Amino acid sequence: MQRREFLLHYLKRAGAGAGVLTAATAGFVGYYQPRKHYYNPSAGKGQEALAEKLQVPKKAVVIGGGLAGISAALELARRNFEVTLVEASASLGGKLTGWEIEALGQRFPVEHGFHGFFDQYYNLNEMLASAGIGDDAFRASPGYPVLFNGKALEVFGQTPKLFPFNIMSVVQQSKRLDIASFLKDYPGLLPVMKMFRYRYDQTFRDYDHIDFMTWCRRGEVLPAFVETVLHPFSDATMNRMEVLSAAEALRYFHFYFMGSPEGLSFRITTRDCMSALIDPLERKLKAMGVRVLKGRKSTGLSVEGGIVAAVHLDGSGDADAAPVATLLKSDVPESGWLQRQSSEGVPMLVARRGDSWVAYDGRCTHMGCPVAPAPGSQGFLCPCHAGRFDGLGRPFEGPPNAPLARLDVSEEGGTLVLRHAAGIPSPASVAEASLPCDYCVVASNVRGTRELFKTLPSDNPEFSKRVDSLGEADPYAVWRVWLDRPLSSATYPFYTVSGYTYTDSITIYSSFQEPFISWGRKSGGCVVELHAYAIAPEQIRPEAEIRDTMLRELHEMFPETRQARLLHELFMMQSNFTRWAPGDHASRPGIETPYPNLFLAGDWVSTEAPVFLMEAAAFTGRMAANAIASKESLRPLPLPIVPMEGIFA
Repeated sequence: MQRREFLLHYLKRAGAGAGVLTAATAGFVGYYQPRKHYYNPSAGKGQEALAEKLQVPKKAVVIGGGLAGISAALELARRNFEVTLVEASASLGGKLTGWEIEALGQRFPVEHGFHGFFDQYYNLNEMLASAGIGDDAFRASPGYPVLFNGKALEVFGQTPKLFPFNIMSVVQQSKRLDIASFLKDYPGLLPVMKMFRYRYDQTFRDYDHIDFMTWCRRGEVLPAFVETVLHPFSDATMNRMEVLSAAEALRYFHFYFMGSPEGLSFRITTRDCMSALIDPLERKLKAMGVRVLKGRKSTGLSVEGGIVAAVHLDGSGDADAAPVATLLKSDVPESGWLQRQSSEGVPMLVARRGDSWVAYDGRCTHMGCPVAPAPGSQGFLCPCHAGRFDGLGRPFEGPPNAPLARLDVSEEGGTLVLRHAAGIPSPASVAEASLPCDYCVVASNVRGTRELFKTLPSDNPEFSKRVDSLGEADPYAVWRVWLDRPLSSATYPFYTVSGYTYTDSITIYSSFQEPFISWGRKSGGCVVELHAYAIAPEQIRPEAEIRDTMLRELHEMFPETRQARLLHELFMMQSNFTRWAPGDHASRPGIETPYPNLFLAGDWVSTEAPVFLMEAAAFTGRMAANAIASKESLRPLPLPIVPMEGIFA
């Protein structure tokens, strides 16, 4: 509905005529309307007189080719920096990256899992638009349906953008919530109204020490509202409600709904994210002069005179004199592989081969996930993205395109000493082993950032402690299946799911994205993805058991699938989303570091701005570029955000 129609609709339901819409009512609604803001802490300091670009380019190295790294690289290149973007994976994109698989005689694109692109992703959407990515890459989602276990489907559609009609819209659309129950149980809604009083400093001071479930129980929030709205929506943070900081949850709801001028509007891509979004962004980077190094891992930072002077890369072919690890010969089994971790936390695989030994660095060459021996074969499997390697470490299926790194093994009595193999350059090897820089932005994920910063000198123990305290959320699973018949009862392309053991969302790719639409029409089947957002430690099971449970859950939600035949499947178990646990915020590092030319970007970076997930990555990338621009007395870019505070703050 249009805003005025919606207002009249509710006034009539309350028994009032259109004449009740007085100037006072209109003034109240107008005053409390959330509005798009701009984040620019240094505003009013003569910015307009500052230059926008460098006259003489300076070198900037950005580590990490996800959204944060791409965002920082684009902004620095726009300001005439000479930018090198380094990405360990063979492709840019981070959690939006993709690859192709062979299935059923056809090539299909696959990715980490379904993503929705909300209208309040202002910085991300500006970045996409700058690469020429238009509306044809997306379609609007027709609604936000929630499938409950044993309860009726709830569908939350396009909500009005005016308070209080946005929250009333959620109630009006729900089968389990209504105005009468709200009025009857109003004490249980008083804590919900606190969500409209979000304020960064106060919210984190008061609520970051407890989890969101405890916050709801202490406040005696209306149970139906928790079950219907708060629980299923908070799970999409990729952190379980029971271990999610209450303050982070309040920021999350402020960003996505309570303080957003955009309501619940979001879009979905009509093609896979790699071809629709990441490939055009990479072309834009290169057109702006950014040097993109893919398949090159940043292994360390060189500090001279208190500043970062260079970024070291792997693949140089130089031997590392220091042992990676030592272990007893007797620890290695007569057959099969021994799995161990080095003192640096690097996974290793070691095996006997007669009178000799063979060892591999156990990190997948796609994105560094740990590989494991593949059941029923001599090779290895990366469970994160279904990459497969043969017994010689060579990739033959999935996204990896480089072999596992060999480790040299030497015998010293009853001990085996493992070192990086000398003289074996990475397939992506280039001449230089390091990149000199005037500025550096670290935009890796949590795991990559922790690993990288272990190479820094120990002269900033407090900062090192902050980086080391960063955590990853519980692992999540993505299971994509090709079925031999359509999902006839599914009327939406995407469903949030609540109340099941594993399944938290279902996406029907054959209803909105090519080439799955064409395959479905041709075959009469469908392609469905089930996503478990965050699996609790006590629910971690073998892959086959998780898949069997998710299949039963699919049958319960869509009974017609009981007769369907599974033609092909892709199962991935990953752990790379940021943890937002109680107490984490206080130790989280910010954009700036103790090194004056080193900056951080990513959704894990501490910022006072109300941003989350993909928008937080794009926003902090721009923030890092702004911080560097400030060092060079350049004009910062005001960054669009939802309001800093709730409407009742």
